[in-house]
Amino acid sequence: MSSAPEIQALPEAPGYRSRRTLPLRVEAMRQLRRRRTLLMFGVLAALPFVLIIAFAVGGTPGGGEGGGGGGGSRINLMDVATESAANFAATCLFVSAGFLLVVPVALFCGDTVASEASWSSLRYLLAAPVPRARLLWSKLVVALGFSLAAMVLLPLVALAAGAAAYGWGPLKLPTGGALATSDTVPRLALVVAFVFVSQLVTAGLAFWLSTKTDAPLGAVGGAVGLTIVGNVLDAVTALGTWREFLPAHWQFAWADALQPDLEWGGMVKGAAVSVTYALILFALAFRGFSRKDIVS
Repeated sequence: MSSAPEIQALPEAPGYRSRRTLPLRVEAMRQLRRRRTLLMFGVLAALPFVLIIAFAVGGTPGGGEGGGGGGGSRINLMDVATESAANFAATCLFVSAGFLLVVPVALFCGDTVASEASWSSLRYLLAAPVPRARLLWSKLVVALGFSLAAMVLLPLVALAAGAAAYGWGPLKLPTGGALATSDTVPRLALVVAFVFVSQLVTAGLAFWLSTKTDAPLGAVGGAVGLTIVGNVLDAVTALGTWREFLPAHWQFAWADALQPDLEWGGMVKGAAVSVTYALILFALAFRGFSRKDIVS
């Protein structure tokens, strides 16, 4: 009895390379032209000017309670917001890091795959043929790139607007003392880097939800909602040390970068927690999407 014939894989079509499908520049231009991208960048660019007007109308800022680092220290950046451009940029990051900067991350990462499904174009992309892993990788890299761009845009505009409104100078600390002018930009860059890393949890959650639903608002809203839940749980002091496993517990650990002596402890712990959760969520997204029956 003759054995069953072996199934041989068909060779790739001439000129086809899976790594060349859906190039990053193509996906980036597609996302950049979308109205929600321009609107989100516009909102972030407008925030510094809104604060300048608010300070001009309301007088000297201050009186609120600032966020603190993972070690429990508290600072009040609002008290020194108008001292210099660096102070103003730090204040803009402070007022937006807790929620506003969550929105672009959830939007860019949660809308990217789900929007294709809602437009019924996802299956046509895969039939191009674009490998599923390649499609997710391209969309994830572009989404994270736009998220980082949003976080960089805010302090850049704030520095420029603050320099025009309050002048350039050292970053004065509400606890006393100041950072040298030459140290302010590197410290603010470190703050932005930490905020980006701390938001990788939101990015991972939004991206995973985006591969599970055909409703972009569901993925974006779900990521934002669960981020809010994390903030609420972190406020429950009865949880004790369990709160240290919540990414929200470390969201203001970047305040340690605005001290005369740079402290890394809180930022390292916060980054480790965030990256761990993010890697798990990204892995779930790729694993689930590779087995998903694409019908939209």
